[in-house]
Amino acid sequence: MSNTTNVLKIDIVSDVVCPWCIIGYRQLEQALKATGTAYEINWHPFELNPNMPAEGQNLRQHVAEKYGVSKEQSEQSRNSMAAAGASVGFEFRFTDDMRMHNTFNLHQLLHWANQQGAMHDLKQALFAAHFTYSRDISDHNTLADIAAEVGLERNEALAILESQSFSAAVRDAENGWVEKGISGVPAIIFNDRHLVTGAQGVENYTRILQQLAEA
Repeated sequence: MSNTTNVLKIDIVSDVVCPWCIIGYRQLEQALKATGTAYEINWHPFELNPNMPAEGQNLRQHVAEKYGVSKEQSEQSRNSMAAAGASVGFEFRFTDDMRMHNTFNLHQLLHWANQQGAMHDLKQALFAAHFTYSRDISDHNTLADIAAEVGLERNEALAILESQSFSAAVRDAENGWVEKGISGVPAIIFNDRHLVTGAQGVENYTRILQQLAEA
């Protein structure tokens, strides 16, 4: 980050199982570095599949049912995402048995991590766990392991998941963003005023940051 006193506030509404959320973030990250922008990032919850059962669903089957795409179209989309990810240093390893998951528990864990200043690190670890390493992020023990890997207390993480103690807080936060008109992710809000949706690319994010600095 730059030492300038003008710190750009960035709110990112996203879901861990959204591939374009991590691509968009990595693109933005490169643009922030290129422009020397001083910034603070706040992550916020959004569920792509709030009604999905805990055990999840095969990803290719899920995409076919939700978007009506063929296996060939799905493969083409995966290749595009993998290339976009590689261009910003994130590795997608798509497999035939990869699953889509319900992420409500993950958002509760992230909410707890935020209280300890570790939400950003946990968010990045969860993206990698899902898309790069195909870890079972519906499993409480796996989530507790990931929390421990970023320096959080494993037993406390497990207790949070078992007790569902942050369920109301997360649901309120999710509903709050929906009420503000957020219906898809990533949704990035700069300084509480300027909304940018989707993965815009490093060049476009750089241009946006420059325009914000000039304003």
